[in-house]
Amino acid sequence: MLETHPQKRPLGYARASTHGQTLDAQLEQLRAAGCARIYREMASGARPDRRQLLRLLAGLGPGDVVVVTRIDRLARSTFDLFGIVKRIVDAGARFRSLAEPWADTATGTGRLTVAVLGGLADLERDLVRTRTAEGRSRARARGQHMGRPPKLTPQQQAEARKRRAEGATLKELAKSYNVGLATISRLGS
Repeated sequence: MLETHPQKRPLGYARASTHGQTLDAQLEQLRAAGCARIYREMASGARPDRRQLLRLLAGLGPGDVVVVTRIDRLARSTFDLFGIVKRIVDAGARFRSLAEPWADTATGTGRLTVAVLGGLADLERDLVRTRTAEGRSRARARGQHMGRPPKLTPQQQAEARKRRAEGATLKELAKSYNVGLATISRLGS
């Protein structure tokens, strides 16, 4: 059980991905660990805009302890985990996972783990960036179009350019092809 004095508030965070799952087991474990305040969320761990997690992080103060039942409740990737734990530590708070004793920033092992996670997160980010760039290059080499498909077919584009040269207004063309003004203006003349 965590000590609870005014400056060391154990704050729990419980998350489940789908509405078919429940938070009951997590809530029970977090209460047993001394968490009087528990932030609860039904959202994918891959989402960066989790409201309750953001509220928890925004309200952290020195001496607070963020407690989760398992680290996968907090983040889905090493990069995300490092970013969240860094925000906790930067606020002067502590991070602790009940299922992973090594994931406790109050211990030397926990601090070392956070440092290693930072290095792994950098490596993960570089690997993702490299794989993405390689995938784009292969797609371009195969002649695949990157990005959103054009609103107008090549024939419609040629026709619109011709009509524009003959005096049709951007507004008339946009309306006749059911597209925005910007789509027509990007065609040029």
